[in-house]
Amino acid sequence: MRLIVNGESIEARAARLDALLDELHYLGGHYAIAVNDDVVPRARWAQTALSEGDTIEILTPRQGG
Repeated sequence: MRLIVNGESIEARAARLDALLDELHYLGGHYAIAVNDDVVPRARWAQTALSEGDTIEILTPRQGG
């Protein structure tokens, strides 16, 4: 299915958010993720279904100032 991930259009096989992270090789769990502008808590990643055209933002924390 076609998704927009961090502003880029991609073709993905994943049907759930956790599977998309695996497919895109995001390791660990230190991310803030929003699907269609709604923040998804880590506890709900495995239950969050994705649909054609969804917009996903994956943010990683960074230190600095």
